[in-house]
Amino acid sequence: MADRLRNATSPYLLQHADNPVDWWQWGDDAFAEARRRDVPVLLSVGYAACHWCHVMAHESFEDEATARLMDEHVVPVKVDREERPDVDAVYMTATQAMTGQGGWPMTVFLTPDKEPFYCGTYFPREQFKRLVLAVSRAWREDKDRVAGQAGKIAEVLASSTGPRPAGAGLVTAEVCDTAVAVLARSYDAARGGFGGAPKFPPSTVLEFLLRHVRRTAGSPGGSTGQAEAMAAGTAEAMARGGMYDQLGGGFARYSVDADWIVPHFEKMLYDNAQLARVYAHWWRRSGGDLPRRVAGQTCDWMIADLRTAEGGFASSLDADSEGEEGAFYVWTPAQLAEVLGEQDGAHAAQLFAVSPSGTFERGRSVLQLRADPVDWPRYERIRSALLAARAARVWPARDAKVVAAWNGLAISALAEVGLLLGRDEYVVAAQGAAELLAAVHLAGGRLARTSMNGAAGPSVGVLEDYANVAAGLLTLSGVTGEARWAAIAGDLLDTALDRFRDADGAFYDTADDSERLIYRPADAADGPTPSGTFAVAGALLSYAALTGSARHRDAAAAALGAAAGLAGTYPQAAGWGLAVAEAFLAGPDEIAIVGPLADERTRALHQAAAHGATPGAVLAIGEPDGSQLERGIPLLAGRGLVGGQPAAYVCRGFSCKLPVTTPDDLLELLGP
Repeated sequence: MADRLRNATSPYLLQHADNPVDWWQWGDDAFAEARRRDVPVLLSVGYAACHWCHVMAHESFEDEATARLMDEHVVPVKVDREERPDVDAVYMTATQAMTGQGGWPMTVFLTPDKEPFYCGTYFPREQFKRLVLAVSRAWREDKDRVAGQAGKIAEVLASSTGPRPAGAGLVTAEVCDTAVAVLARSYDAARGGFGGAPKFPPSTVLEFLLRHVRRTAGSPGGSTGQAEAMAAGTAEAMARGGMYDQLGGGFARYSVDADWIVPHFEKMLYDNAQLARVYAHWWRRSGGDLPRRVAGQTCDWMIADLRTAEGGFASSLDADSEGEEGAFYVWTPAQLAEVLGEQDGAHAAQLFAVSPSGTFERGRSVLQLRADPVDWPRYERIRSALLAARAARVWPARDAKVVAAWNGLAISALAEVGLLLGRDEYVVAAQGAAELLAAVHLAGGRLARTSMNGAAGPSVGVLEDYANVAAGLLTLSGVTGEARWAAIAGDLLDTALDRFRDADGAFYDTADDSERLIYRPADAADGPTPSGTFAVAGALLSYAALTGSARHRDAAAAALGAAAGLAGTYPQAAGWGLAVAEAFLAGPDEIAIVGPLADERTRALHQAAAHGATPGAVLAIGEPDGSQLERGIPLLAGRGLVGGQPAAYVCRGFSCKLPVTTPDDLLELLGP
């Protein structure tokens, strides 16, 4: 048996390297082999932290008899969806179209021409074996019909999945109001969140709602109160429940119940990067301990548990440890007493809702914190002791590959939260990730999608990589004053405009010179992360605000057309587009801080700008040395000290109000 996964850069593929299955990696060689043998291809797609991927692996792919069956009747191909989001997107669309649902592991049977004809997700072993035999029999006995059906499916997918024409809708204040009203229909007022179980963290929707509140605050009538109630209710419910790690910080991928109690335990970088910003923005709006604590703990968790030796951030922590989902995180009353003693153990059980009957399997409980502790010192002592005891357990595996797009989200979060909370270590961590992306992922103006152990992976970047990295670098530039990050962001956005747009100005998810699949994916709808289309719209708008580029602003406005179409029907799929729309409607404001970077007065203005920022506001900070225009920060050009003091300039469309020199005056200038 060949050993084709042994040198993979994907931890997910490496998990399968010892399977008795003769796996192939995605590539022309695998499909040539299927054509030579005249058998179908079995495409199996998953990711390293996926619980049900592990279950199917243990049941089927580690079983000798099942492996022999697969090797005899199909060419088995294993794909990491995080390394090849383009492949995943194409065949997930097929799976959803053919079955009405999707998920991972994804199991798709293809012709040697890459066309799908049978799709599914997880299959128990015996059912899976029967399926392989049935597919093989159909291929042998009626190949022409099967191939013909697959060709028609591919044609339908290709004709129905092109990008929405640019400018297909105008994003107006009324569009955003409509989205709030539609969201309210599915809002769970009793538990927070939207719809029923399972509940995923609606990160992009929460960002939209908070920006909507900021833009409309003080306006007569409108949807401000409704939006604020939904954002605060959902954010608090998630932070109080078991989906949030009450000991170590950070959020799990989703809650299996409607009350946010029992999570699906894997912890993803992309969720936590987005939610750290959401909670920081909620704190900026409302104050209070909970949002500030959650924002800080989530950043602390990313740095402690996901930061790699090279300075980037790993993709995820697994749901499983010791072959069991959630074992690392759950507790019984007896375990609490063993660590803390009887008195503190009983107190902790009450505090964290740990009961003899449990909230999870076999009488174990997921920790919740439904109310703030009365005795904070005692709480911190208990939390520290439990965290130390948990550290001695068998840890979940870590998927250590660095994904460019998700590191871009982390850079944005750490830089902004670091500035807001006055935590310089977060900004330093953001700089480290940016350095890794610039040194390892970026070459010749193009981005590699992933890296592992400081070496770039084989996958090319998709639109979300260019967009999120550019957005992260723009944020970092505004926090650190390092203009080179904005310059790199501009180069990435130029590549996005040149390589990912069609003739009408709409965006594809893959570049024009990427591998040709059965169609070129272009999906404007958000998933758990912003879609490439909406992410690039946000980055383009920020870059336009920083540089005055009409080309970039016009491109952003055109890309936002897709959000207008989704706002009245399914705004959950347009959360980030609507968040960018709020920035577009608000200007966005351009805030230039000019003064010696080491001067405390400059730092005070800088932090005030972050605290008072309007939706999507762009920050720039620099020394008053007159060199910023040449260094790529036109917003700073021509700005100087005022009366010898550091100054803040608030502009819109490069038309500025009178500069101010005190934090209070700056906050007043920025409004409610």
